[in-house]
Amino acid sequence: MIPIPYFSDEYYRRSEDTLNHALEHVKVYKEWQAFDKRNAPVDERYKAMPVLTKKEIRESFPGGLVPDGLDVEDAIEGGIIDYVKTSGTTEEVVTNIWNQQWWDASEAASWKLNNHTQHLNHHSREAQLASALSVGYLSNQDLSMQARTLERFLFLNEKGNANAWQDRHYERMIRELKEYGPAVLEANPSLLARFSWWAARKSVRLDSIPVVLFTYELISEIQLRQIRKVFPVPLVSSYGSTETGYVFMQCEHGTYHQNTDFCRVDFRSLKEKHGGPLKGHILVTTFGNPWTSIIRFDVGDLVSLKPEQTCPCGRKEGYMLSAIEGRTTNYTLKPDGTVVTNHQLDEALAQSPSLLDYQLHQLSEKAIRMKAIMEESSGRARKELIDILHCIYGLTSNIDIEMCQKIEPSASGKFFRSSSNLKTSLSEILQN
Repeated sequence: MIPIPYFSDEYYRRSEDTLNHALEHVKVYKEWQAFDKRNAPVDERYKAMPVLTKKEIRESFPGGLVPDGLDVEDAIEGGIIDYVKTSGTTEEVVTNIWNQQWWDASEAASWKLNNHTQHLNHHSREAQLASALSVGYLSNQDLSMQARTLERFLFLNEKGNANAWQDRHYERMIRELKEYGPAVLEANPSLLARFSWWAARKSVRLDSIPVVLFTYELISEIQLRQIRKVFPVPLVSSYGSTETGYVFMQCEHGTYHQNTDFCRVDFRSLKEKHGGPLKGHILVTTFGNPWTSIIRFDVGDLVSLKPEQTCPCGRKEGYMLSAIEGRTTNYTLKPDGTVVTNHQLDEALAQSPSLLDYQLHQLSEKAIRMKAIMEESSGRARKELIDILHCIYGLTSNIDIEMCQKIEPSASGKFFRSSSNLKTSLSEILQN
């Protein structure tokens, strides 16, 4: 049985008002009126609606999700909104209308869901460590600290590929973090883990950073144990997307709390075989964005609910998650067809103490190929990984492990950890 979270009357009111406004005043959703169970409770009305995908956003851009009466071109010229393109593969790339004021407010609301970030505001100094393909300034040449600083932000990296970092870049990051004194370091976990490998070998500890906030990618336990060696400070993970803003925020007890002031979440359980009813797929509806109406958007991720929708932090409203399980496009399959999420794979491989990073590809039902970056690349370490993977994918699986010094990122500059040639549609693993 799915645990039922607490939602306030105000949350349900905003859910209903948002849906009514979209159906009546937004081009894409006017076509959804035929699905509406108008007199039913709001949760049933949402459940009856179609799912918004990136395909619909692309096909309706720029005006399809903009409420009637708003002029996109005038707003662009007036600096009220802008266009922003998401990173990723061809199928993933979407151009969205960007409202900075709404985004900042969504972020600020999420910060309140953790005691270590609740004091932050949009005057706080922030250092960012991410691919320059996602944020900041992209350059093949090294840029000065001044050239990588914009208002309150210091962008530590100007490279599209973190494998381009050399000793001077690591040394510069350490120096600039100490000099800039940010209130928060916002980081792509893959990049911060790579930084931490280098810093740990140099016995560097950065305990003056008040809090590290993970974004851009999902964090793994393998990355966390490396980062903790260098950053003995609060480590907090946030979750969201360009389309939806900040959806979940990890509190000081590790629970992911829904940002109920700015979004509605609809949870769809997986079949019991795949981890349901606690494990499932989420759809997100945004609140209060005047320029873009997002209703039941497929963010493309699986999550796990806490069995009891309570938390020691005392926060009560909204869905509470024990884990973000990973992309629906990145899960692999056991021999019996059971889903193995990226989070499950991370937890299993974290049993290997010398594993720094990996990239696993499931070629077929019996063939697994994995690249592994190891602190110790011995035969014993290799066997350790093979034993772990045999426990997941079966003793008859052919496990091919390549020990390497680096793993290449995707076209977006982000690092994926698992993929599969075995095709199972989302509809096949969801409960009816």
